[in-house]
Amino acid sequence: MTGSQFTDRTLLITGGTGSFGNAVLRRFLDSDLAEIRIFSRDEKKQDDMRGRYAHEKLKFYIGDVRDYDSVLGATRGVDYIFHAAALKQVPSCEFHPMEALKTNVEGTHNTIRAAIQNKVAKVVCLSTDKAVYPINAMGMSKALMEKVAVAASRNAPDTRIMVTRYGNVMASRGSVIPLFVEQLQENRPITITDPAMTRFMMTLEDAVDLVMFAFEHGNSGETFVQKAPAATIDELARVLRDLAGRPEHELREIGTRHGEKLFEVLLSREEMVAAQDLGDYFRVPPDLRDLNYGKYFEQGETRISRAGEYNSHNTERLEGGALRDLLRKLPLIRQLEGGERVDAGAGV
Repeated sequence: MTGSQFTDRTLLITGGTGSFGNAVLRRFLDSDLAEIRIFSRDEKKQDDMRGRYAHEKLKFYIGDVRDYDSVLGATRGVDYIFHAAALKQVPSCEFHPMEALKTNVEGTHNTIRAAIQNKVAKVVCLSTDKAVYPINAMGMSKALMEKVAVAASRNAPDTRIMVTRYGNVMASRGSVIPLFVEQLQENRPITITDPAMTRFMMTLEDAVDLVMFAFEHGNSGETFVQKAPAATIDELARVLRDLAGRPEHELREIGTRHGEKLFEVLLSREEMVAAQDLGDYFRVPPDLRDLNYGKYFEQGETRISRAGEYNSHNTERLEGGALRDLLRKLPLIRQLEGGERVDAGAGV
């Protein structure tokens, strides 16, 4: 993370004690940024990070994106924001949808308002594939988050606002890989919801790469998606037990959990019509239509009915050796394969 646009600049990461925030720090703490601010409401995780990194350019701010004043104070003097704060667990959001709304939608609104007020140059908001054709509260709140960001971008001449959207980040806290590893280590059956269920597979480094691509190449209001392979949950479980040296470990099908899809979508049909293929990424420009809807009713858009979405069923499918090679990029999996006891609950 070098170059004139970062020299002596200040970066704020909301929700910065999570997996994404730690990945950013591992890559950029020794860059030419003047200061990296971690904003979150978890003082224990902040204290752990303070001790782990012990770096003079790392600053910590206790606060909650739900509280505009705390975000406003933390963003004073900030040049760039990576907005990662979110409630992300599907079941918890299903049972507490107003909490998802407060953090994912109102929290994003507060963060962007504060950024505009303090003339932050760039904001990158992190979203999820569950925001496309959402069927659960987490996805619905993230879809609204994206709408809030794009709407704000229309009237923020001093602040460039972009959105990134990606699928499963492998081995992040609360995700399925640490769960499967924990079940393996505790000699419990690996619980599979639906063997045919597919999910996109991305590393944390991929997630950081996507945010940086949007940061460097994005215009305000644009959404960026990284092309990613996918795997079935069944294949993932089978490869994990092989890596653990336990090929006969029991797999138990338990049925789809509350609010889960058979497959996830990274780009809708409507977005694919407008998307620009940039090689490893898709760029989706914002819908810049105004409230004068009449002309759109008259003209319409025939291409949408002919377009196909980009989802985890029709992307590159990982099996066997290819999936094994990707999983081996994860420290957690290298420990598992080496026979070490893994703290699966910590994620990455």
